[in-house]
Order: sequence, then structure tokens, then C-alpha cells
Amino acid sequence: MMMLKNQKLAVLARRFVQRSIFVCFAGVPVFAMAQENAIESISTNQQGANVIVKITLKRPVDKPPIGFSIANPARIALDFSGTANATGTTAQDIGLGDVRNVNVVQAGARSRVVFNLKRPLNYATAIEGNSVVVTIDGSGGVATAVNSSGVPIPSAPVAAGVQNIRDIDFRRGGSGEGRVVIDLPNNQIGVDVRQQGQTILIDFLKAGLPDVLRRRMDVTDFGTPIQTITTSTQGENVRMVIEPRGLWEHSAYQSDSQLVVEVKPVKEEPNKLTQGTQGYRGEKLSLNFQNVEVRAVLQVIADFTGLNIITSDTVGGNLTLRLKDVPWDQALDIVMQAKGLDMRKNGSVLWIAPKDELLTKEKLELEQRSQIAELEPVRTETFQLNYQKADAFKSILDNAGGGGRSILSKRGSAVIDPRTNQLFVTDIGSKLEEIRKLVQKTDIASRQVLIEARIVEANDTFSRNLGAKLGFGAQKIRRNIREIGGTQNTEADAEGLNSDALQTVNGNQVNLPAAGLNGASPGSIALGLFNAAATRFISLELTALEADGKGKILSSPRVVTADQLKATIEQGTELPYQVATSSGATSLAFRKANLKLEVTPQITPDGNVVLDVDINKDSVGQATLQGFAIDTKHVKTQVLVENGGTVVIGGIYIQQDRDTVTKVPLFGDIPVLGHLFKTTARTNDKTELLIFLTPKILNDKVVIR
Repeated sequence: MMMLKNQKLAVLARRFVQRSIFVCFAGVPVFAMAQENAIESISTNQQGANVIVKITLKRPVDKPPIGFSIANPARIALDFSGTANATGTTAQDIGLGDVRNVNVVQAGARSRVVFNLKRPLNYATAIEGNSVVVTIDGSGGVATAVNSSGVPIPSAPVAAGVQNIRDIDFRRGGSGEGRVVIDLPNNQIGVDVRQQGQTILIDFLKAGLPDVLRRRMDVTDFGTPIQTITTSTQGENVRMVIEPRGLWEHSAYQSDSQLVVEVKPVKEEPNKLTQGTQGYRGEKLSLNFQNVEVRAVLQVIADFTGLNIITSDTVGGNLTLRLKDVPWDQALDIVMQAKGLDMRKNGSVLWIAPKDELLTKEKLELEQRSQIAELEPVRTETFQLNYQKADAFKSILDNAGGGGRSILSKRGSAVIDPRTNQLFVTDIGSKLEEIRKLVQKTDIASRQVLIEARIVEANDTFSRNLGAKLGFGAQKIRRNIREIGGTQNTEADAEGLNSDALQTVNGNQVNLPAAGLNGASPGSIALGLFNAAATRFISLELTALEADGKGKILSSPRVVTADQLKATIEQGTELPYQVATSSGATSLAFRKANLKLEVTPQITPDGNVVLDVDINKDSVGQATLQGFAIDTKHVKTQVLVENGGTVVIGGIYIQQDRDTVTKVPLFGDIPVLGHLFKTTARTNDKTELLIFLTPKILNDKVVIR
């Protein structure tokens, strides 16, 4: 039972150390005898919204304890050097205002007093004999130090100009983030950074602002989320208002006397519940340290993350740091940048040391490896190439590093045998292993791609012609005249021997018939009108022709080729034409009218196909004196198509619409009757060309038939 109880106490103590962000001070000796001073009791009382905590020590205190506050979780920590814990307990409930309880932890010759709060609050300390009076302001404003009786203690006067903010600068980061850099008068000034709606408010407590910095900065042209920065004074404080735009997130950190507020753009991801900090994925934390050792900050991050951190003996110095809701890996990066440190990770162990020290160590390791490589014996190994030519692979070895450098060492060499397609390499063992891996990755069968192209030409023709012929004529009867007995007999012969003779007299005609199309004759209808005596007539002939035709030409060339290998397929006719020579004579030459497909496929890692396509669709045109003309249709492009998908890479649409009217002047303009004196022709032709491409990646077992 005693052993289990001790184990539980050990677990609770460890959890308490992690939750209170306890700092282990390395190199501090542990005193077995009595300490120089000791904390004997802690008493609390409440005055209005403030909580007054009196820490009584065994001996008088020379200087106030070093303290810092943490926003998340809300805590206030005070460090007493050379002080032991003589209260007899490590935890004490308070339950006043926003103060939950207080913990006292001793580590070596130091003790830490941690106040657990419900929300972040400001505090102030005062020394009164052998007591330290801590005032925790419950209103959220600036805390004022008081004595044990609750009487405020006047603060020491500050020299003019000492607390003025030195400078305000704006910078743009490489990823489009905006950085506001504020140079503080010292590292003890209070800073409150918070987000209010779509703005960021920064209050510098009990600070002054020179007239040259009291302005509104418009930084829209820098292309960051920050639009304006307004700095003004409010009583004893200075307030800065940063107004970003769009989707953004901010972080603030302080290093010594410099405060940096960074606003980063966030790319919205619909499938992501929250938008995290770009480049950092660690859990967020908040830190507020005033003049604390760098080793202590690294230990805090190690306790928070559970990683094993090994710190070099050359890492030292103090750091003032203020971080609010930033990922832990970003906090670690900020600490290392502030102190010129770097790290190397091996599993769950981080080794942190100055950059120069790490670079020197790595340089020595590389020099040792180079010396070992010069002394290592060489051996020869044979590589059988199955799919690549040995000549091509030797060129890969010679230019593997780029710039004419070889993957072989200075002592290595390679010999090829084209007949057996083998490669003989002589080099050290590590280089032979690299070449073996290179052969395994590059000497593989190329994947095959079937490319099918469909070229569709469709035409739709329509024509309509209307015309008329109009004629006028007359018939005159001339009877046979006989003279009988010297007298004229005008009566007709009863036996029909003397019949009447008809004489036709034609008048003017309008001849505007419909024209024929493609050898087709137009249809016609005729009509004749006579008078009662059949001596006058009007002839009317109407002609009309309407033609409607549709056609489609489908060409489908197919070709199979290897990945990234150009393939060509063509079919057509060679047409002769005359060419003039330099002597003035003519010679006969030939020109192709082909259906041609040139394509180079490239299979992407995700299974799609990139096609470099060049398609010609030629046809025989009109005949000329020198030969036949060639109608050419050409498409050259690059497209990305999914495996087995179809894409339309080009289309040509031609429409010809023509109306022709031939008429007799004046008469053709007469309403209604004018159609008898004119002919009309209408033509509407449509031609459309579409080119479809379908690539298919073939498996090894697929056979094309």
C-alpha cells in the first residue's frame, strides 16, 4: 500500500509540474542544510475586485521575486531564489475573486509560487519587511502595488522620455504575412495584445508616444492582410489598432525589448473545421517570460510536448518572451531564431545547439566519411539491363548529378557491353549500392498508351431558287380568196379545200427562270390565257428548285506508343503539281494530302495522360492549271486527359447564308406582280469539324487486335 501511495504521489507531482509549466533550473546545487530564506505562510484577503496575497518569509527580502504570467492557462508565477518551502504543504485553496488556488514547489535552492486564475489578470508586487505583498487586479486593468494594510504604494518617478516607444516599423514576409515591429523602451513594459472583432488591439501600459509616431499608417500597397495601423495615446497608455482584411490569423511574440505582431493570410479550406497557422502544426500555447533563462524556456516546451530535448552546454543567456496562442513548434522556432540556435531531430529526441557548433560538427563528420571513402577497397559488380540500352544508362551515370558530374566516385569506373546489354561498374560498396537502387528505379518497362482520334466532318446544305417566264402573243386569221368570174368569193370552200391560215404574232417576253444546281434541272409549271376569239393570249411559266443535303465524314486513326515516345500514323494521296526550275522549264513534284496523327503521351503519377498532339486532315480541292489545290485542316495542342476519358481538342464551324435576287428594273419592284419579273435564289450551307481524343493506358496483359 505504501508503495502504491508513493507511486500515485509521484504521478500527481509530475502532472503538477507539467500543468504549472515548472522550470527545472539546470546546474543549481541542492542544499542539504537549511536554506538562506524560507516561505513560512501565505495569507489572502479581498479588497473590492482585487485579491491581496501576503507571502511571509523567515527573513527580510532584498528584492522582489522574478515573475511572469501565462495567458493560457491563466497563471501567475513568482520565483524566489535561495528560498525553501517551509509552509508544510504544496497546495492551498484561495477561492477569492478570480483566484482559484496557489501552489508552492521547491526545486533545489529555489521555490516557485504559482497562482491558478480563472482568466488572465495583471499583478503587482511590493516588499514590506520580511513579506511580499502581491496585488492581483480583478478589474482586468493595470494593477497597483499596495502594502499589507491595503494602502497603495507610490511608484518611483520615471525620467522623462524613458518610457516612450522608440519606433514602429512594418515589414512584409516572404509568404505574404504582415509584421508590425515595435521597439519598446525596455523589457519590463506591460503589453496587452487581444483581438476585438476584425481588429487587433495592443495596449502599452504606462508608456508614452512621441509625436512622430502618433499617426495612421496605410500599408495596403504591401499586399498583406493588414490595411491600416493606427497608434494614439489614451491617458497613461498607448493604444495601437491594426485593421486586417480577409481571412487571417495573428500571433504576437516579444524578444527582449522588441514586440512583433504577425498577421498571416489563411487559405480557406471547406473540408477543414479550423484554419491553422501556415507552416506549423503543433498544439497552441501561450507564454509570458520576463528575463528568464533560455534553458528554462526550452524545458517548458519539452514538458508541454513530451519530447526529449538535449541542450548543448554552450546554450545560455536570458530571454524576454511573450507569445499568445501560437503553435509550440513556432514558439520553439522563435526562441532558436532569437538566440541563433538550430536543432537536429532523431526520432523523439531534439538536439539543440548554436548553428555554428552544429555546422562544424557536421563538417567534421563529412570529412571523416570522405577520408574513409578514399581508403575503402573497390570491387566490381555486373548489372544486367532488361529494358534500357546500356549506352543510354552509361550516359545516366555520367550526368546523374547534373553539370557533367558523375554519380561514381573519383576511383570508380563503368564499362558497357552492347552485345549482352550489360553494365560493369567498379567502385566502393556505398556507390555500388546507389547504382543498384538507380538501376531498379530506371530499368523498368515503359507503359503503353493507346490513342484514338475521331475526326468528324458534318455538312448541311440547303438551297431554294424561284423564277418565272412571261410572254405575250396574238393570232391573225387570213382566209383564202378566190376570184370567180371576175368576182371575189370570200366564202370558205365547203369541202375544206380552202382552209384558213393562222399567223401568230409574238409580243415581248420576260425570261428569268430558276437556275439549276449541281446538274439538276428545276421543275416548271406553265399557264396560258386566251381571249374569246383566241386571237390574244398571255403565257406564264413558273420554275422552282429546292435542294436539301446532309453528309458526315468520320476518320478514326489509332496508334499505340510507349510513355513519352512520339508516334506517327498517316494515310493519304500524293498529288502532282508543276514547279518552275531556274532554267525556265517546268518539272513535276508531288505533295501529300494526308490524314496524319502525331502524338506524344506522358503518363502522370496520378494516372492521367498528357498528350502533345499534332493532327492534319487534308483533302483534294479544286483543280488548277498547275495541279490540284489541297484543303488543309490542322490542330496542334497539348491537353491533359484522364485515363479512358474523351476530350474535344478543336472545332471549326462554318455557315454560309446567301440570298440572290435578279429582276427587271421597275417591274420587279411592283408589289405581288413584281414576282413575275424577277428570280430569287437562297443558299444556306453549314459545315462543322470536331476532333475527339481518347487515351487508354494499357496493362501488360492487354493485346491490341
